Amino acid sequence: MASRDELKRNAAEAALAYVKPGMVLGLGTGSTARHFLAGVGRLVASGMELKGVPTSLETAEEAKQLGIPLTSLEESFWLDLTVDGADEVDPKLDLIKGMGGALFREKIVATASKKFVVIVDDAKLVRRLGTRTPLPVEVHPFGWKNASAALEGLGAKVELRRAGGEPFRTDNGNHILDAHFGPIRGPGKLAARISGIPGVVGHGLFLKMAHAVVVASQMGVRTLEPTRTS
Repeated sequence: MASRDELKRNAAEAALAYVKPGMVLGLGTGSTARHFLAGVGRLVASGMELKGVPTSLETAEEAKQLGIPLTSLEESFWLDLTVDGADEVDPKLDLIKGMGGALFREKIVATASKKFVVIVDDAKLVRRLGTRTPLPVEVHPFGWKNASAALEGLGAKVELRRAGGEPFRTDNGNHILDAHFGPIRGPGKLAARISGIPGVVGHGLFLKMAHAVVVASQMGVRTLEPTRTS
């Protein structure tokens, strides 16, 4: 039986089929995206011309070590493909992301991409977003308690994310509030309300963004695509 990490690698390896010579790639952050990054490194080492825009300082450093040429959104503001992981995926292929702390940059990069492909193991599939993980919300340190109170007003139990006893800091110098809503019945409405809270920099609801989700399970790898009427 394949381990969870092996399943992540299987999904990442399958997503390499989307990569074509000359592409500018958005490079995701996290344990599953790291396997894809390694695959891109192999393609570059074999002679394929690729460039990447990293979604975090951690990914940038890993990409440099793998020999992947990097660019930026200032130089290449329209990307061919972004491949990244997710913390939850619902049947509509809406996502929760951000447990790795890079949600702000991940959303910008994904939105700037012609195609956004998500790679997960089947444990990330849920009937409703919020079932297994909290919703990460990135907030400015100034007045973060006010933002926390506003999230509580929307029905969440809120925790300030910490690392080593201190408040976790994103690459942007902000805090993350992990908002436990439980299963979310109206993610679109909730996303709009959270975005309207002063001090909120970004949130982990990635709605109607994924063009495909590559899912690895013990039965193999399958690709899900959204069925949208509009």
